Amino acid sequence: MTYRQLLARGKACLEQAGITDAAVDSWELLEHVSGLDRNAYYMHMEDGVAEDQCSAYDRCIEKRASHIPLQQLTGKAYFMGLTFSVNEHVLIPRFDTENLVEQVIRVTKPGMHILDMCTGSGCILLSVLHECPETTGTGVDISKEALQIAQRNAENLGISAEFVKSDLFHNITEEYDIIISNPPYIPTAIIHGLDEEVKDHEPMLALDGREDGLHFYRRIIKEGWEHLHHGGWLCFEIGYDQGQAVSSLMEEAGYINIQVKKDLAGLDRIVIGGKPCLTD
Repeated sequence: MTYRQLLARGKACLEQAGITDAAVDSWELLEHVSGLDRNAYYMHMEDGVAEDQCSAYDRCIEKRASHIPLQQLTGKAYFMGLTFSVNEHVLIPRFDTENLVEQVIRVTKPGMHILDMCTGSGCILLSVLHECPETTGTGVDISKEALQIAQRNAENLGISAEFVKSDLFHNITEEYDIIISNPPYIPTAIIHGLDEEVKDHEPMLALDGREDGLHFYRRIIKEGWEHLHHGGWLCFEIGYDQGQAVSSLMEEAGYINIQVKKDLAGLDRIVIGGKPCLTD
């Protein structure tokens, strides 16, 4: 079987399984298994494929057809122009979350110390540190497995960051200039209706925001106050319908200059607010 035939077979299998991006995913898996980039593929598309590569590709296609996320099969995801390692223990980075990183970059100044709560793969914190190299950062997660991935990503990207295993602020003693978080925010009752690639294959720890989806916002807003410098910023990613609720929680806790920011689709995506300076 040639590479061209193998790719066509993989695409047909994914189309039959109802995979929306069958053409893209079948190619990504071929590249993952064979190591061929586009140029090399077109040069060798009529070459015969080794039996072990055929078998490996077929296994990947079978898993993708069962709706295991592509990124978990290739072990990598792209975010803010960087490549991150991912697996079943971390939420796959989403394009929408780049809005949070871009907002944080706008308020970041040299010398700032940044905390990323519920860091997962570390993609948010490491992207900020990559764009703002004169800053330092700490990523926190309750999952030991997630922190291992975050540490691997820091090493692969050559970025220095500290990672701490903690139930939110339980093991945190320092104060920070910026606290960032993309916490679990999906109400428990809604999770069963999510796409099966999400609900069946991504970590429930990173999805379940408890009864109303606001559990972790309440805790971070309350517990984060004593870990945020006066004049510092608290920055959240939110669900599309949580802007009013989260901004109200922040206002009640004493934060000021609270703003709800929209994503490119015009949906509420970010809430940011400041802890008043001592002179305010």
